[in-house]
Amino acid sequence: MEQKVSDQRLNIPMVLTWTRIAFIPLIIGVFYLPDSLCTPHMKNLLSCVMFSVAAVTDALDGWIARRWNMATNLGAFLDTVADKLVVCSAIVVLVAFDRVDMLIALIIVGREITITALREWMSKIGEAASVKVNWCGKIKAIAQMVAIPMLLYYDPLMGLPISLIGTVMIWIAAVLTIYSMCVYLLAAWPHLQRS
Repeated sequence: MEQKVSDQRLNIPMVLTWTRIAFIPLIIGVFYLPDSLCTPHMKNLLSCVMFSVAAVTDALDGWIARRWNMATNLGAFLDTVADKLVVCSAIVVLVAFDRVDMLIALIIVGREITITALREWMSKIGEAASVKVNWCGKIKAIAQMVAIPMLLYYDPLMGLPISLIGTVMIWIAAVLTIYSMCVYLLAAWPHLQRS
């Protein structure tokens, strides 16, 4: 069982999580810069780099917290919120620029809301272990974290059709999203049926 330390401590994992949250308005805001200040290609590049850095901090903060016993209740909460906010914010930007289909956005954002609510409810009834993160959810997250930066970058790179690869990957992520949501709902179903 992972030991939680005092929530009053500001440590490296917490700084990384707050950094990830700070990237959210920057990933969106870069697209509002005038073209005279920042070319469309540079906007794509900057948003891609910022999202990629945010994704790396996601993996890094959890690893550091576990490795050096720096986990806190606040950190665990913020980590989950930051992950969902970064992904959902990027998806909204991609829909606005017609790089992601609205159906994909609804699947990804809808799943995040549904599973977050499900986990909260399962925690209240003492069955949180039934819907803890599993391999399917992790693969879904990896697919998203590969697809989204590609779609933010969008431009061809060394002859590779990055936008096409990103589009294929986001559809794969959407299928995995539906599958993982079904896995979690089926695990929770016996508890949902109780009166």
